[in-house]
Order: sequence, then C-alpha cells, then structure tokens
Amino acid sequence: MVRLEQVTLRYRAGEAPALSEIDLELAPGSFTWLTGPSGAGKTSLLSLLHLSLRPSEGRLFVLGCPIHRARRRELPGLRRRIGVIFQDLRLLPHLDVLDNVALPLRIAGRREAQIDADAREILAWVGLAHRLHDRPEALSGGEQQRVALARAVIARPALLLADEPTAQLDEAQARRVIALLREMHRLGSTVVVATHSSSLPAEFPAPILRLEGGRVVAHG
Repeated sequence: MVRLEQVTLRYRAGEAPALSEIDLELAPGSFTWLTGPSGAGKTSLLSLLHLSLRPSEGRLFVLGCPIHRARRRELPGLRRRIGVIFQDLRLLPHLDVLDNVALPLRIAGRREAQIDADAREILAWVGLAHRLHDRPEALSGGEQQRVALARAVIARPALLLADEPTAQLDEAQARRVIALLREMHRLGSTVVVATHSSSLPAEFPAPILRLEGGRVVAHG
C-alpha cells in the first residue's frame, strides 16, 4: 500500500530536512497511529502520502505507483483513491454540508442523482442527516470534524489519512471520530491517524509509528 525507501524531504535547498532517510512499509488494510512531538515531521509525512509533495531523495510508492518518478498526469487518478482529513478541515464556507461532502464525487464526474444519494447516506452514517443544508459556520467543532470525515470517505478510499482529527474535540467527540475511522478500517481502508493524544492509542490499540526530528524512532 505504502513504501518509503530512504526518503528525505527538504522544503528548500540548503535547509535542514523535514524528514530524513525514512524507511517504512504500511500493509494494505492496516491501521496505524502516527505520533511524535510538534515539529517531528508528521504533517510532512502525510503530505507525501497524499501526494501534495514528492521526496527530495529516495523512493516513494503509494498504491503501487512510484511517486518519485511518476508523471504529473498520473497523480489525479491516484489522489481520488486517497481520502484526507486535514488539520484545518478545509470545509468550503459558501457550500452547505451536503455540497461540501458531495464535492469529491462531483470532481470525479459521478451522476448527480448518485452523488446526492451517496452524500446523504454518508452523512447519516456520521450522524449528521439533520444538518444537510447548514453551512459549516453553523456547526460545532465536532460536527465540522464529522463533515470533513464524511467528505474524506465518500469515495471509499483505499488509503485514508487523518491529520490530528481530534485536536479540537472533547473526549466524547474524539472517541466518536476515532470509532468512525476504525469502522472505515474494518471496511477495508488502510488508515493512518496522526495524533498528539496518548489516551486514544491506548483506548484503540493499533501499531504506532513514532517520529522524532524527522526520523522514525519506533514502528510496531
């Protein structure tokens, strides 16, 4: 599903690398906690995995594609197989909940009738069937997080990445979001969740990938 071979990432030439000589494999259908202190490289690693960046050095394989040498035109199709929950959510304020969630399917060119049915189904799954026509600003933080989750999973991604999805939530809301991510894992998605929490990995045991200073210090 994911393989990194001696991957180094620099944002600018001459700067210290954000990631250094990463060797890593994630098996299909796995669930992994991504941990480490602020500045450890968690968001940088997720950016590589959702194809926003390419390695400065080394080889990166995602969904069977060699990203380090893939042509630009190959990437959009791959991105449609990857769901992402960004730390800042990136909900579009001028769209209601239904249209925010439907957006990935519209970009993919699905039929409008199917888009509407799928968006309503996934919003019911995250417990927001009653908020379809509200704008993001009218929702609580936990509800916005569940909208972002619904948008990330509506296309049934093979790879699902979540960057601190519970950072702004109380314990009950955080557990609900993680339970939904675990359900996507049960349905077959490979899931990677970055977190600063120590309690959630203890409550929902799974392999932990820990970064420090841009390097892998533990995986297992």
